[in-house]
Amino acid sequence: MTRVFVYGSLLRGLGNHRLLERARFVGVARTPARFTMHDLGAFPAIANDGHTAIVGEVYAVDGPTLERLDRLEGHPTHYRREPIELEDGELAHIYVYVASLAGAQVVASGDWRGHREKTR
Repeated sequence: MTRVFVYGSLLRGLGNHRLLERARFVGVARTPARFTMHDLGAFPAIANDGHTAIVGEVYAVDGPTLERLDRLEGHPTHYRREPIELEDGELAHIYVYVASLAGAQVVASGDWRGHREKTR
């Protein structure tokens, strides 16, 4: 099993969460404050260039589920799956955007669900 930290459309109740239906929910978590979250419309992207903690959820996924997530995220050309130590010291993998985010709106809170509730 691989632990994956999700922060956008894969969150419970959002559009791509169905890909995690076989996964075990581990809990709500936060990253260290080292990212910038951007709003790309239907989904967010994060970059390793900031000072914001990202709010999300951790799931334990099996190999086939991890492969589906990699396909959805376009790993490794669109998003890159990277290991991360979360704020609580637990280890997981996170998808970090690798293309340009120039001009994309910054989500200062690092909380995609909260941002969507305010802007939709």
